[in-house]
Amino acid sequence: MPASISRLRRWFAVGAIAVSLVVAAMYFYARYRVQNALKQVPEKIGLDIEQTSQGFTVSKSDQGRTLFKVQASKAVQLKQGGRAELHDVTITLYGRDSSRFDQIYGKIFDYDPTSGDVVGRGEVEMDLQSNPGGTANPDQTPPKELRNPLHIETSDLSFNQKTGDAHSNARVDFRVPQATGSALGATYVAKTNVLTMRSQVQVLLTGRTAATITAASAVIAKNPHWVVLEKAHLSIKDGTQWADADKATLFLRRDNSLDHVIAVGNVHLGSEGAQPVRAQSDQLELVMSAKNGAVQTATLTGNVQMNLAGPQPMQANSGIAVLDFSGQNVLNKVRAEQNVKLVQDQRPSGNPASPNAQRVELTAPVVDFFVAEGRRLDYAETVGPPQIVIQAVPPNTSGQQTVITAAKFDARFDDLGQISTVHGAPNARIVTSNPGQPTRVSTSDTVDAAFQPGSGIETIVQQGSVAYADEERKAWADHARYTPADQMLVLTGSPRVIDGGTTTTARTMRLNRATSDAFAEGDVRSTYNDLQPQPNGAMLASSSPIHVTSHSMTAHGGPAVALYTGNARLWQDDNLVWAPSIQFDRDRRFVVAQGSPRQSVSTVLVQTDDQGKVTPINVTSARLTYADSERKAHFEGDAVARGADMTITAKEMDAFFQPRQQASSAQSGSRQISSKQSVAGSAQLDHIVAHHEIVITQPNRRGTGDNLLYTASDDSFVLTGGPPSIFDAEHGKITGVSLTFYKRDDRVLVEGSNLSPTVTHTRVAR
Repeated sequence: MPASISRLRRWFAVGAIAVSLVVAAMYFYARYRVQNALKQVPEKIGLDIEQTSQGFTVSKSDQGRTLFKVQASKAVQLKQGGRAELHDVTITLYGRDSSRFDQIYGKIFDYDPTSGDVVGRGEVEMDLQSNPGGTANPDQTPPKELRNPLHIETSDLSFNQKTGDAHSNARVDFRVPQATGSALGATYVAKTNVLTMRSQVQVLLTGRTAATITAASAVIAKNPHWVVLEKAHLSIKDGTQWADADKATLFLRRDNSLDHVIAVGNVHLGSEGAQPVRAQSDQLELVMSAKNGAVQTATLTGNVQMNLAGPQPMQANSGIAVLDFSGQNVLNKVRAEQNVKLVQDQRPSGNPASPNAQRVELTAPVVDFFVAEGRRLDYAETVGPPQIVIQAVPPNTSGQQTVITAAKFDARFDDLGQISTVHGAPNARIVTSNPGQPTRVSTSDTVDAAFQPGSGIETIVQQGSVAYADEERKAWADHARYTPADQMLVLTGSPRVIDGGTTTTARTMRLNRATSDAFAEGDVRSTYNDLQPQPNGAMLASSSPIHVTSHSMTAHGGPAVALYTGNARLWQDDNLVWAPSIQFDRDRRFVVAQGSPRQSVSTVLVQTDDQGKVTPINVTSARLTYADSERKAHFEGDAVARGADMTITAKEMDAFFQPRQQASSAQSGSRQISSKQSVAGSAQLDHIVAHHEIVITQPNRRGTGDNLLYTASDDSFVLTGGPPSIFDAEHGKITGVSLTFYKRDDRVLVEGSNLSPTVTHTRVAR
């Protein structure tokens, strides 16, 4: 885009051609006046002839004002055909309003009264300039100062005073202070006041920036006042910048200054360099300032196309492009209208083989581009519903496509003309699709995309009412940040994610869109809904929601298996697991809880007697593994089970539960269950098996052994190994191969071996 600005700034220089061509017309007009004076008898045409020592003077006046004056050193009347020959001729044309002071010089002029032709032999020169104060001054008063007249040179000019037409097949040269030009052959038709330079028109601009303008031909008309160039070509800086058109029409004001230019047919603009630029359209119109001659606006119409080559190619298309200039041809704004499309391939370091290359395509009904320093894009604004499409560029074969829409986009560009940031608001929407994968859609109040130079989008930030949908996964938050490099979506501001019937909230959530991994931090809370009841399960078998809270959460490949860490709690109904970390498998209803040196795993079990009384049992351990399909909780590492009136410690402990269906039936059949007791959703303990360093403590009794079987239905304990022993404060210590005692009374059953007979001590309950 900056290079096209430089090209357009040069078009106003074509005005110099218009001035030059108009001068040529004035020359022909002057020749007509002079030769007509020589043809007619002085009495008939009112000529004043004055013989002087230097020669003679012929002039023509009208209403007290001299129209022209011819001065020559001598006039020779030839015998053949009455032809006349003038030597050292100076012709001065004042015009009817005395507003001109044009002078024509030549060594010899021939006049044939029979044909009416006037022919200048050899070179003819002209100096043309205006004299605005001529009417206010006495007749024939020269301008106070002669400043840079337009100078024209030609030869063998033929003029017919009867028709007013003139022509020359010779070269025509012209010169102004900042330009010189030439053409081959010229024709002037008096009836239409049209001057045609027939071929090889060329103008060389000699100002601050050298430029050459060529045309196949040029036509100048007096009314309307315009210049037409056929096959026009502008070349700047040794051809590094150029412009072409089939036809360029220059419309002039009364003072011959350029008003506007219309170029039509195959309009092309180009600039070479590190980032070559090409632009084209069906038509180009330039409007010039009357104050300083600078370009005000340039309008490209019809199939407008621009291509920027180099390491980061860019293409732009539209139906119309209007360029606004300020100051001395300094471009500050471009408005593109009608199906505007801006396409840029962004590749790391311009490497066409990079797998990270992206194609960014911006479309909108109208786009306003604002230019900094008259040479580079600064930012752009869209009008009407816009769209940005981001696609992978071969050799990247992922096929991923991201479409961003909003009510309006504001885009910023870097110093290389690449898009650096895009802001969209309101009603922002992002749709990402990959072949064979679900479409991902996110909406928000605003969206901001940041681009890494040469690498495409670096981050996408959405704010305000963010909503994200990815097949079964849905998310909401106040703020979202997405990085395509790792496909990570970070949600903050009360984020909430629903995935496969699992709802998770936290302070911050991160979703990996490539792997479906999820990470949550701060006040994590997950709720597993839509659970099917498991009749053969126990602790996690009901259809009630399962809740988990923790400081952080990690789920790989989806929410089915998640690891919760930092004061994690998992519960369903009355069943609770509390630990530093809990790994939960939703589909298998499988739990692995891990303790730490500072915090053990805590598990709440429920025991219900035959009277319907519910007694909670709290078990702590270093690690818990629970499989609902087996109805088994495995505790290891200093396991401790605490009930209302007992404590069991062991290195390992397994708790087995009744099937949920059986437990529910038993509970519903009891007449003693209170409506306030939530036993319907509790897992019912069936028995406990413990190993290694068993210690059972009751208010008046303490038992030890290596193995324990506790049966919840009758509150019986069976100790073996060690050998087992029971210490009673009243009766002392009891040992045997196997000791069986009951929590509800003082009975103890002792079994011996072949070497030790069985002894039973019975105490009647008091």
